[in-house]
Amino acid sequence: MSQSDSTTPSLTKNQLLVLEALRSAGQAAGAYQLLEVLRDKGFKAPLQVYRTLNQLADRGLVHRIESLNAWMACCDDHHHGTPIFAICNDCGNVTEYLDHSLTETITALPTDTGFQPDRSIIEIYGQCSACVASS
Repeated sequence: MSQSDSTTPSLTKNQLLVLEALRSAGQAAGAYQLLEVLRDKGFKAPLQVYRTLNQLADRGLVHRIESLNAWMACCDDHHHGTPIFAICNDCGNVTEYLDHSLTETITALPTDTGFQPDRSIIEIYGQCSACVASS
């Protein structure tokens, strides 16, 4: 992946490395898991990974899954809304969904009281289809 990639414009070397590691993982991953993958690329401390993940989150390229203390590459690089994560209790599989009408509703709900939301995340726990089929 290069910095000229249209889905990741003007990212630093570290941002590209972390984003690629997260995309390659194919699942939510913690900073320490990413650090193990990135050590041979010059990453030496968790703070480097956390700082880079936060920068990527600010750009809307990754999401933090709060309850798992893990990160996931966004399924849509142009996404600006409420991510909905379906998290399997059995295998840990995480799937991201987007619903722009839900995002509008969630954003509008607290504004009647003067509350100014800056982000929202929905995490739904249950069983993925593979685990349901195997049980």
